[in-house]
Amino acid sequence: MRVDKLLWFLRLAKTRAVAQGLAQSGHMRLNGRRIDRAHQKVAVGDVLTVPIGTHVRVIEILAIPERRGPANEAQACYRVLDASPSHPVAASLQP
Repeated sequence: MRVDKLLWFLRLAKTRAVAQGLAQSGHMRLNGRRIDRAHQKVAVGDVLTVPIGTHVRVIEILAIPERRGPANEAQACYRVLDASPSHPVAASLQP
């Protein structure tokens, strides 16, 4: 699946155009490599580093969603890897 479409499906971008802009800005990384095109392919097991606002999210793709569904459905498709305590999932993993 294209990275821009995935960002939109996972609700990390509000619109598909915003997702394309994120991908083309050159600030995202896929498995540690910088990407600068919206049509970059993403698969299960890939690690994405995504700048969102003033924060950076590091996520692992667990499943490829078939649609842009509700937030809980989208959140089940990825796992947050960064240890940012501001994220509820990461905060619950803190000792």
